[in-house]
Amino acid sequence: MVLFSQYLGWLNVPCFGYNRKSRTCESKGYQVFKMFPVVLSISVSWLVCFLLTITDVFPSDPAEWGYGARTDTRMDAIYDAPWFRVPYPCQWGWPSVDIACVCGLLSGIVATMVESIGDYTACASLAGAPPPPQHAINRGIFVEGVGSFLDGLFGTGNGTTSTSVNVGVIGLTKVGSRSVVMVSALFMIAFGVLNKVGALFITVPDPVIGGTFIILFGMIVAVGLSNLQYVDLNSGRNLFIIGFSLFMGLCVPQWIKRFPTSIHTGSTVSDNVIYVLLSTGMFVGGVIGFILDNTIPGTDEERGMKKWRQEVPQNTDKSHDQQKSDNAKRMQLIYGFPCGMELVNKVKCLRYIPVCPTFGMKDPDMEDKPGSDVEGVTNVTYGTVSEITCSVTSL
Repeated sequence: MVLFSQYLGWLNVPCFGYNRKSRTCESKGYQVFKMFPVVLSISVSWLVCFLLTITDVFPSDPAEWGYGARTDTRMDAIYDAPWFRVPYPCQWGWPSVDIACVCGLLSGIVATMVESIGDYTACASLAGAPPPPQHAINRGIFVEGVGSFLDGLFGTGNGTTSTSVNVGVIGLTKVGSRSVVMVSALFMIAFGVLNKVGALFITVPDPVIGGTFIILFGMIVAVGLSNLQYVDLNSGRNLFIIGFSLFMGLCVPQWIKRFPTSIHTGSTVSDNVIYVLLSTGMFVGGVIGFILDNTIPGTDEERGMKKWRQEVPQNTDKSHDQQKSDNAKRMQLIYGFPCGMELVNKVKCLRYIPVCPTFGMKDPDMEDKPGSDVEGVTNVTYGTVSEITCSVTSL
């Protein structure tokens, strides 16, 4: 993946395509290695593992080193899976509700909400866009809630949330188109119905997936660190908060997973809640950083708020009405719904729905009245990508 994305990404590979204007087939160069580094690297590594498996290079004893790289350890999944299977609600029976389980899952939802907000921001940053606006974040969290509800109804055994790996893919390939994500969603649906194809991906060796995660999660770490460009890194206050939050976010989840029975509050519900929260590194580090940054005294310049306001327009200057109007239109074009925005703009009541792109906008009839905001977009910034994360979340 490093070879394809970083060293060969500039290479134009000649590919044949159809030209509609001339109605002829022609050769054109495409940066294939830059667009498909993940697919190509997994395919090559998968093929190498397959060749080493059929030549008995990898051991057949599960206790020996290298066994996890074999491609035939999960072949039963392919044989047992039917060709077609359409999932339906309550396929495993009616869902059951347990208070302890619900509280534990709710704590997990809270932890993943914090992680998802970071994913949305990282996704926008990797695509070259400033942070997503409030309504886009609300929409992403809303979709996660709907997805988790459907998961429980279909009995999948897991919830729905955004994934940092897909955000890393966007940063690696520089492909952040909604159309690409929608086509990917169709592929996911098709693979979910064609069980043989879905089971085939189970045979991808764990070391191949692990090698992929190293690079993709590394991208997420780099994006997170890039947000520190606004703060004063010569400040001892900031260095303490950054270092302490990062270290606690790394070590606390490892400790709680190694000693899961160390939490004893006298209540099973409380134990489950605390365990889920402390086992989420991004939640632990984020909460500690949030508390320290808002309690330890520091100036706006030291905290990076001054540079942040310069980077993200707040649209509060009354002398730039046209610019603010253009910003609002651009925001709707980027963060709005793929279609139907004209109707959404006409329905005034939708401005009170937190997941609507017009949320918080003032009535255009109020523009000329004193004390009114021209476009009512004080909580809006530029952006391009939150919808992509929402689409990935829905998968």
